[in-house]
Amino acid sequence: MPSKTDFIRANTALGTAPLVPEITLYLAAEVTPLWQMAEEQFRQTGMPPPYWAFAWPGGQGLARYILDHPQIVRGKRVLDFAAGCGIAAIAAMKMGAKQVMAVDIDPVAETAAQMNADINGVAVETCQIIDMNKAFKDADMIFAGDVCYQQAMSASIVRWLRLCAEKGADILLADPGRAYVPEDGLKEIIRYEVQTSRDLEDRDTRVVTIWKMV
Repeated sequence: MPSKTDFIRANTALGTAPLVPEITLYLAAEVTPLWQMAEEQFRQTGMPPPYWAFAWPGGQGLARYILDHPQIVRGKRVLDFAAGCGIAAIAAMKMGAKQVMAVDIDPVAETAAQMNADINGVAVETCQIIDMNKAFKDADMIFAGDVCYQQAMSASIVRWLRLCAEKGADILLADPGRAYVPEDGLKEIIRYEVQTSRDLEDRDTRVVTIWKMV
């Protein structure tokens, strides 16, 4: 059985996301073959889709905003929730964040985020599980990119983000037009048009809105 590091290196290639050429990532071209290969090589059925092998529109939008506005993260403790490949977490560290934690339930994503951070010369902490029944107190700022695509999951995440906001964290939610983004309690910051892959989306571009939770 391969290590997660070996699997990622063997089945991805170094590249950059269209909106964020400053950050190098281990990326794949197709989701389904990689997913099947992961289940076979790790001898595990029901593995999460390999979202870590792609720079999703929400993450790209967050990373672009951070790189263009470094003052929002400089000297701060940052949590990148549902981090995937870790592109937003890496951007935050590159722009002077004090500490960044990338959280993703997929253990392969945890490894991918660490590898991507390493190749960009920054240190990012990783974690698979946090307690969403209470506010996360160890972050000044929380990013959540592209998390509103399933109703129950979106409701749970938004509820937790509001708990964190009530305790003083700044929350940035990046959404590329998913169905379950909340209709209130958000202030639009900026929009980006992001090139996408037909292997992941039903269109060639998506408009990503960066929202601040208020």
